[in-house]
Amino acid sequence: MANHKSALKRIRSNEAKRLRNKYQHKTTRNAIKKLRDMENKTDAEKLFPSVASMIDKLAKKNIIHDNKAANLKSGLAKHIATL
Repeated sequence: MANHKSALKRIRSNEAKRLRNKYQHKTTRNAIKKLRDMENKTDAEKLFPSVASMIDKLAKKNIIHDNKAANLKSGLAKHIATL
């Protein structure tokens, strides 16, 4: 167990950040799945900017790697183009 006040605070803040990151990551993954399951091209094109924004935010906060974000966005763009 931590002995210093600052270490106890760091434990609390790390847990809060972990839960927030987990929520944002899961929400983004669900949005990606929803986009991949779409059959209508116009609906997919409307949803794509918001999903790309969510992916960019995860990369900016280092929840996912920048290259993974780029690969996800590229794959989704290709998927929409083939609809």
